[in-house]
Amino acid sequence: MDSQLVVGIDVGGQTSKLGVVDARGTVLAQTVIRTDTYSTIEPYIAELAEAVNKIIKEAGAEGKVRGIGVGAPNGNYYTGTIENAPNLPWGHNGVVEFAKLLSEAMNGLPVALTNDANAAAVGEMTYGAARGMKNFIMITLGTGVGSGIVINGEVVYGHDGFAGELGHTAAVRNNGRQCNCGKTGCLEAYASATGVARTAREWLELTNEPSVLRNLDTIASKDVYDAAKDGDPLALKIFEFTGKILGRSFADFIAFSAPEAIVLFGGLARAKEFLLPPMEESMNANLLSLWKNKVKIVFSQLKESDAAILGASALAWEL
Repeated sequence: MDSQLVVGIDVGGQTSKLGVVDARGTVLAQTVIRTDTYSTIEPYIAELAEAVNKIIKEAGAEGKVRGIGVGAPNGNYYTGTIENAPNLPWGHNGVVEFAKLLSEAMNGLPVALTNDANAAAVGEMTYGAARGMKNFIMITLGTGVGSGIVINGEVVYGHDGFAGELGHTAAVRNNGRQCNCGKTGCLEAYASATGVARTAREWLELTNEPSVLRNLDTIASKDVYDAAKDGDPLALKIFEFTGKILGRSFADFIAFSAPEAIVLFGGLARAKEFLLPPMEESMNANLLSLWKNKVKIVFSQLKESDAAILGASALAWEL
């Protein structure tokens, strides 16, 4: 076997997925650890390093790994830091020198880091639905809403490394919901998995509409999806509302980069059958005629666990 293998790590708000990847993009071994059980970074890094060593051993890759690539919310490609990430309990207040800390815990193995959605975009461009595309926008619909913008085949990082925080553009301008970032009306507050659950809780309180969701003590986006699959009218309306908000925001995003496609990825994207019709209708209704019916909305073709791992791992080939 070629001695060139890499490790890809996707740091999410609730869990972190990691895998050993070869040059063909095959994930040779992978595992998952919790992200949200730590309030400080040090014990999380210690568990992460332990998990990385475990999968390296599992893949028979000791001495063959050239580096580690990490995709993380608010990850800065230039500095290797995570800065003020609202959905990370150990990263929401200040700057975490993530790449440096992980490299030290891994005995000096080099670590590169970027925004989690940028990593997913690279994975999709290399192995998935965006293969062959030079201009597209990746939108990740998970605990938050992330985005990676690709123009002329290159991920856009911007002046300071933080380009593409489209989840924190204003989806609702007046009396919008409070977002975890401190602003109000952000797309993330409506169109993330947590946003969908929030819509459900609000609507149950504001209306008397019958719904199976009323029988639940706590509501997650999966509960809303399951209810929609069973034809629950309130759950179906929630997805229609969410799809319309996403479509309207997509129309704004298209105006500045004229992509070939919007690529959707993440847990909430599984609700494709309920989200796609209102998204397409709303997007085209709000687009300048230049782009009407020209921009596709496509869904990731990669396993959710693999896409971000593969994208993050792609960073490590440059180390």
